[in-house]
Formats: sequence, structure tokens, C-alpha cells
Amino acid sequence: MTDDDVRAALAKERMDLVEVLAGLTLEQWDAPTLCAGWRVREVVAHTTQPFRTSAARTLLELARDRGNFNRMADRTARRDAARMSAGQLLAAVRDNAGHPWTPPGGGPVGALSHEVIHGLDITAGLGLDRRVPLDRIAAVLGGMKPRNIAFFGVDLQGVRLEANDLEWHHGTGEPVRGAAQDLLLVICARRLPAGRLEGAAAGRFSG
Repeated sequence: MTDDDVRAALAKERMDLVEVLAGLTLEQWDAPTLCAGWRVREVVAHTTQPFRTSAARTLLELARDRGNFNRMADRTARRDAARMSAGQLLAAVRDNAGHPWTPPGGGPVGALSHEVIHGLDITAGLGLDRRVPLDRIAAVLGGMKPRNIAFFGVDLQGVRLEANDLEWHHGTGEPVRGAAQDLLLVICARRLPAGRLEGAAAGRFSG
């Protein structure tokens, strides 16, 4: 995919998420996701923060947490989730479908990865059967370099991840098979609901 293709896919991914979010009950907005410690509200607050916050303000927030990005992201997501209604959070996604933000050093593929992964945190966490189009998943997996995988800290030693809906695999060892989007979540150190993966080592990443 060219950068323009990725940007177009990114806008579509955001609008697909708008459709999902618009159908949620208030109870689901308060339900946990695969992103540990975050409800749907916190995840959406986090993904929309770059649209709602200037670069200068973000640097000030980061300085407040002494340069610890993860601490800053958690604090601001919880704060904004408490301040904003579900409708306001939904509008923040809808009104910024074409926003040009990209993560530092990540480019358009990095932005697409951010949206896809956190969208899956929501849908998989709620047990919704949403399938991300395979071209988007392929672009995200194709952008996963060793340093990106190492960032999440998941132990993949001794396993070979094999997608059953895409020509993709990673690692060597005991096969763990599943949908490409579920294997993406494995790489991102998410614990999947039981039954989504196959293989003797699937239990390492489920439950």
C-alpha cells in the first residue's frame, strides 16, 4: 500500500469504529477492553487525544510525568474519559476521520496500527465479531519491525504464529494458529478470550 492508500484505509478504519461505537450501550462504554485497566471510554479518549491536544500541550503533559509516555497516556486517558460523555468521545472520532496525525517515527502505517490495535482492544474485549479488512491487517503486520514487537514485551519464544486467513507467519517453534487480527493482538501482548487460537501453546496467550 502507498502512503495515500494507507491514509485512505485509516480514514475508513476510523469511520468503521464510529459505527461500532454508535451501537454501544452505556454499559458497554463502561466495560473493560483488552487494554489492561481501560474501559472503552479510556481507549477512545486515548486514541482521540492527538486530535484534541496540541503538540505543545502534549509536551507539557509529558513533562508532568517526567518523560514517561506510558504514565502520561494512562493519566490523560483516565482524566479525559471522566470529563467527556460517550457522545463527545464518539464525535471526536467521527469528526477527525481524516486527521493527519501520525505517531513519532511511525508515519501513516503507525497511525493505522494505532487505530486498528485499539479498535480490536474494544471489539475483542466486548466479544463483538468485527473483522478488520485484511488489507489493513496486512499493512499493520507488515509494519511490525523487531523493535516494535520488542516494545510490547510479549514472550514469543518457541512459538510460530500462523495466520489462517492471510499469508503471514512469525517466529519458529510450536504452531499457534488464528485469524491474523488475533495474532496481531498476541504480538501486542493482549490476552485473548479463550477459543480464538489453536495449538498446544495457545493457552499462553488466552484467558
